[in-house]
Amino acid sequence: MKVVDGLTLPAEHRALLRPGEMLDVGSNEVHRLPRFFYEIDSWQHAKETQLTPHFTLSELITVDCREADLLLHAFPHYVPCAVTVLARYLEDLRHRVEAPICVAVNGGYRSPAHRLAEKPNPHIWATAANIYRIGDIWLDSQKTIERYARIAESLGPEIYVRPYGPAPGETDDHLHVDLGYLLCTPRGYSEAQ
Repeated sequence: MKVVDGLTLPAEHRALLRPGEMLDVGSNEVHRLPRFFYEIDSWQHAKETQLTPHFTLSELITVDCREADLLLHAFPHYVPCAVTVLARYLEDLRHRVEAPICVAVNGGYRSPAHRLAEKPNPHIWATAANIYRIGDIWLDSQKTIERYARIAESLGPEIYVRPYGPAPGETDDHLHVDLGYLLCTPRGYSEAQ
């Protein structure tokens, strides 16, 4: 996949993706937005790009009309490089549960301009996934969400799983897993401006 330094993108894309900007995510936390992206030139390219044996790029970048700007509906798409790290963790989870994992629309990467990004979260970094089904099991009850949350958390202490519940920061209709605000700088690229 072609890597692009977000600071070299056209002004219209920079305004929406905000590469390298500091972003207040709440609770006295400020994190730098991704600067390095994979350039995806078509939907076919996204469907054919295997990030792991069981996950294609398209599964982690599917968004609906909530992507705020028409420019972000057109190709090329720019996806933070950390999406490959998320895919590896999802592959490990799939191996542990011995079943396919289904990521929801808007459940993977979302740009900072996405309407669901009003409260910034790791989806903007391409390091979060909302899983609505594992194999034939729908994750829509406390029992199933908590069961798979324990399995996801067993992948390592760096995994965060939202608790079950209807309150803000909780979930009652999917399993939210994330790696936090991870930045990925590919070899051969410098963070010096």
